[in-house]
Amino acid sequence: MNGTNVSNAILERLAQELPNLTPEARKAATYVLENPRDVGVSTVREIAQAANVKPNTVVRMARQVGFEGYEDFRTPFREAIRRGSADFPDRARWLQDIRKSGDLGGLYADMINDAIRNIEDTFALISTDDMKAAAEAIWAARRVFILGVGVNNSVARNFAYLASTGMTEFHAIPRAGSTPVDDLAWADGRDVLIAMTSKPYRSEVVEAVEIAREQGMTIVALSDSPASPILRGADHGFVVSVETPQFFPSSISTIALLETLLSFVVAVASDEIVERVETFHKRRHQLGLYYPEDK
Repeated sequence: MNGTNVSNAILERLAQELPNLTPEARKAATYVLENPRDVGVSTVREIAQAANVKPNTVVRMARQVGFEGYEDFRTPFREAIRRGSADFPDRARWLQDIRKSGDLGGLYADMINDAIRNIEDTFALISTDDMKAAAEAIWAARRVFILGVGVNNSVARNFAYLASTGMTEFHAIPRAGSTPVDDLAWADGRDVLIAMTSKPYRSEVVEAVEIAREQGMTIVALSDSPASPILRGADHGFVVSVETPQFFPSSISTIALLETLLSFVVAVASDEIVERVETFHKRRHQLGLYYPEDK
């Protein structure tokens, strides 16, 4: 939380006001200065108990630095957590705090707003030329490896599954019982690696990207910051917005970007891909994999 400008400004103001506070309020302020992460996830009673003061002392401390009360005081700290400026455990505690307060309506609105904003922010930074260039590299590749671990593993497999309806040699990695670097052992300049990770960055993804680059592969990277280690030096890099009031990064914009990228691959592909998709689905109908619409 110390990395957020608003909460930093509050802490600086609180530190400046220390000499002007009563001894009890100074105890509360000192606790806050030493434990700023607790503010956004704790009630006034919890902070008071931790600081060994009365709740109204915490309220007076908040008013001393320009806030109407404790709830007003801790709002910027809660916002910092919601925006991802705190560790996962802190954000999980904050969600539980909302649940106890009965403010699930606010959480619901935040989830929807962030989902929409994530997609808007992601695609606002990407041009059709950027997408087309990456799609052409993918279509021209001998093999395409899609790397995602953790929650992104299912995202990678979804992309590979969708691609398999019209294309071959799309492989989601790591494969069961394998590691990303082993899966890329025989890849070279004729192949493409699509890799994704967001903070906290997964070391096996970063390592695989570095090895892929050494082997001459074309790198398509998706991550949450231009400073991400997998975006640096990527042939085609895309910044995805992953903001969420939840304690895990959102996958919505990553999935949307990959679906759009796949549509571009189909668009730049040769005419044979249309016939492949039709053949794929015709076979599924023949095998009875789809529930008959007339039933």
